[in-house]
Amino acid sequence: MTETAVAPAPEAAVGKGTASKLSIMMFSGTADKFIPLAEETGLIEPIGRWVLMTACRQAKQWQENALPLRIAVNLSGQQIIHGDVVGTIREVLKESGLEPRLLELEITEGFVLSHAETGVRTLGLLKSLGIGLAIDDFGTGYSSLSYLKRLPVDRLKIDKSFVQGVPADRDDASIVTTIIAMARSLGLEVIAEGVEKAAQRDFLRQQGCDEFQGFFFSRPLPVDEFEQLLRAAGAIRSA
Repeated sequence: MTETAVAPAPEAAVGKGTASKLSIMMFSGTADKFIPLAEETGLIEPIGRWVLMTACRQAKQWQENALPLRIAVNLSGQQIIHGDVVGTIREVLKESGLEPRLLELEITEGFVLSHAETGVRTLGLLKSLGIGLAIDDFGTGYSSLSYLKRLPVDRLKIDKSFVQGVPADRDDASIVTTIIAMARSLGLEVIAEGVEKAAQRDFLRQQGCDEFQGFFFSRPLPVDEFEQLLRAAGAIRSA
């Protein structure tokens, strides 16, 4: 049994929802075990295409309601290695009618580093479609500046393991501050994952973080509840 869920990502400066992330929620409430299993059994490609199509159709519906939210979808490394991910994205965008700028794909830093040349080449092809690209779990893979500047990405997502300790933990605070400064120097936006406390939000805002994602703002919500949240905020008109 599967269910799609959306995690809002408020903008730091004004507190408005500028993006959302669509995930697969399993009966257990997590995709952590399901996704590796899907990769092992070779089912990740059809499942991945279904998630992409679901996300794009939903984003298209929001766009038609005068709410052009950017929607982010995780891309499995297996989809890049064994599938025609560029062709799949092109087909999904065409079938759904979604503007490419409203779709963002997230690729983990670990995968990009372990498949350096494939990563750079594939990301370049994906970027040529007009979509957004983000490096997920950033800070865990020891990316170098020289490699990072080769990647045609738009955003870095700071891994939650570093966010959890700020501002009290000096090491975490230093790492987060450095990542934000590095991203700024490369012209990239920064999203912080795992924000659960006001003190974390305030610290990240002071450092210039662009967007937040975490339980402090909202837990992942079923699509209908997410839309209710937007209606309550006056961001989407009622049907």
